[in-house]
Amino acid sequence: MEQRISRMTDILWKDDGINGALDYAGQISWVMFLKFLNDYELSKYNASLLTGEKYTYILDKEYRWDVWACPKKEDGKLDTINALGGSDLMEFVNNKLFVYLKKFRELHIDNAKTVQYKIGEIFGELHNRVANGNTLREVLDIMDGIHFDNSSEMYQLSLAYESILKNMASGGSNSGEFYTPRALVKTIVEVVNPQVGERVYDPACGTAGFLVEANEYMRKSNLSTEDLEKLKTDTFNGIEKTSLSFAMGIMNMILHGVDAPNIYKTNTLTKELSSIEEKDRYEVILANPPFGGQEREQIQNNFPIKSKATELLFLQHMMKSVKIGGRVGLVIPEGVLFQTNNAFKDVKKMLLEDYNLHTILSLPAGIFLPYSNVKTNVIFFNRSGGTTDIWYYEMNLAKKLTKNKPIRYEQFAEFLELQKTRALSDNSWIVKKEDIKEYDISAKNPNGNEAIVHKKPIEIIETIENNTKEILDLVSEIKKIVPSFTS
Repeated sequence: MEQRISRMTDILWKDDGINGALDYAGQISWVMFLKFLNDYELSKYNASLLTGEKYTYILDKEYRWDVWACPKKEDGKLDTINALGGSDLMEFVNNKLFVYLKKFRELHIDNAKTVQYKIGEIFGELHNRVANGNTLREVLDIMDGIHFDNSSEMYQLSLAYESILKNMASGGSNSGEFYTPRALVKTIVEVVNPQVGERVYDPACGTAGFLVEANEYMRKSNLSTEDLEKLKTDTFNGIEKTSLSFAMGIMNMILHGVDAPNIYKTNTLTKELSSIEEKDRYEVILANPPFGGQEREQIQNNFPIKSKATELLFLQHMMKSVKIGGRVGLVIPEGVLFQTNNAFKDVKKMLLEDYNLHTILSLPAGIFLPYSNVKTNVIFFNRSGGTTDIWYYEMNLAKKLTKNKPIRYEQFAEFLELQKTRALSDNSWIVKKEDIKEYDISAKNPNGNEAIVHKKPIEIIETIENNTKEILDLVSEIKKIVPSFTS
């Protein structure tokens, strides 16, 4: 599977219409989705023959993969004579296929919980960027060799698709969007423990990694037909503001068996917190929102505690969006824990007094390489009364993480085991709420076993840049409080 993906990537790199990782990730994705849809429809049709029921195809015959992309002869081999290529292929894809698929959103607008409507959403955001018909022909031929009616290949697909999403994130890393390692996502989901019947929400879902993992986690138990239907239509909810991530997030969910994920394209932070009611809240929230960015004053006005820092705005949004008794697992930059200027202090005061912040996982540096070396943490809190104490766990790895040696799921084993009972160890400790000073909740291991990390010069420079930004933000806050500061 990965070899096929790699071959398609190599072919697309040579096309004049492809300008980077974002482009080829999007192109492989829409081609892959249409092949998946074709196999999905064929399996439904074959099943209907056994039951005697009539199956109504989603796509009209002219637009099915086996007709326009890779038609077959009676022996199953590619019909090269009737397979579109060159300018004919480009004419069909650009002026017929995409036009047809985009209309699905408008045609099915009365029922958004259908795969038809989601197809319209996907192709309303995507565009064919391949410039050469012969290039696209090669890609289609390779994709035709992948079969989505085979459970083994579906599993391999999930791994291969993950590599596509990684490359896409790498191509857009300057926007503050980082690919969250699967090992970390899986760990967070296990701690939060979503159950069938609960609604799961990611307010910055990107390509839906947290929602996909939660879906996989919840499917491990024996589920009834009713349970499966809930997972397909009523469980997973997400918001994403960038077009490509939004489209690929929907595709990712459909590829993993969720026919109609409730993923919407908008900026989460434009929603006024005061307008969120109990019916709008969720039992489970899982997220790694963008951080390091800044929002304009108009958006800050939507929040009781104003701040330019997107991480503080997202934290407030999630605190407001979790149901009574609900649970949250959230990745945040370390600065949120130790900064004590007005906004950071006020948000953490609200978090500690109104929510049960029960666990903080201190992640090792380099977990988001190659996008960033910023130190991060995961906070876990429930909406079940105020905090009494916080259980900390500090990950101390024998070797530094690098781009080619990322974090592995096995490296979270001790954390996952100790977290069940909040046990104490060389890497874990408990801090009572009354011992927290100035709302500084950063992880300071009292056992004194913090590993000495020798950073490269470029890493030191990046740390200095991040610290400088935090200092400038602090100075800006001080200026607002003391108008005469600049006089």
